[in-house]
Amino acid sequence: MSAKTKRICVLAVGTALFVVLSLCLQVPVFENYYLCLGYVVMAVYCYSFGPLDGVIVGCLGVVLYCVVISGLRGMPGWALGNIVIGMILGAVFGARRFLRSVPVRTVVFIAAVIVSSALGILVVKSLTECVLYGQPFVVRVGKNMSAFIADAAMFIISLPICAVLDKPARKMFPELCAKQRLP
Repeated sequence: MSAKTKRICVLAVGTALFVVLSLCLQVPVFENYYLCLGYVVMAVYCYSFGPLDGVIVGCLGVVLYCVVISGLRGMPGWALGNIVIGMILGAVFGARRFLRSVPVRTVVFIAAVIVSSALGILVVKSLTECVLYGQPFVVRVGKNMSAFIADAAMFIISLPICAVLDKPARKMFPELCAKQRLP
């Protein structure tokens, strides 16, 4: 199997896992919001395969999830927000080879999760919905605050899972994984 075909298959599996985990395992957190367990998959892809693969899994996963549950309502903001989150997390996770200290690496990763989630959800998603639905930006930010908190928490919870699954991913798909390796 060629590397291109293998990459398409790995991305398709990641996207499918994003959708399935988002649909099947809904953990209620706030009044009208669930933890999106699909973000575990996006985080693993950002960590092991790089920013582009994480963006593809997160963006396509949320598009398919939204189509299945509610049509296209809400999807543009989530998809654009996931692009921002995936690019930032993938870039920061890729720089882990420069962070030899585990505590420093953990703090940097948590900070990246909070910043990327804030930019992706509170800024990009809120701006998109502000334009699409004509609501004031401040109102959209307020409505998206619970999503920001829950999604940032989900990404932070995903960090140990990323570290555990990175080694098997590199063993199974060495030609597809991001080139950065731990020291």
